[in-house]
Amino acid sequence: MFGAVLALGQAVAARHRAGGAADLAALAAADRALWGEAEACAAAFRVASAQGAELVGCAVRGELAEVTARVVRGPYRPEVRSRAGPPEAPVRSAGPPGLPAGSP
Repeated sequence: MFGAVLALGQAVAARHRAGGAADLAALAAADRALWGEAEACAAAFRVASAQGAELVGCAVRGELAEVTARVVRGPYRPEVRSRAGPPEAPVRSAGPPGLPAGSP
């Protein structure tokens, strides 16, 4: 029973490490997206490597970056995909009656 719990713990830890590395690498790539895909993916590679992960995939479309990172821990090899880019424009509500649209 202890062995099964230990194995599950290793699998979960590897998945979390891959997720964190993918998130940080996607943010790094999105930060460099306007400099071109080569520079953006190079930044993602550096960040993923610093997190103990390998960059499996990287694509940049406009200001949106999508990366896939993998962590190898024993028999576990989780891959996690993450996207980063600018936020969408906020939706303006009509607000309370009597106030112009977009008023606080």
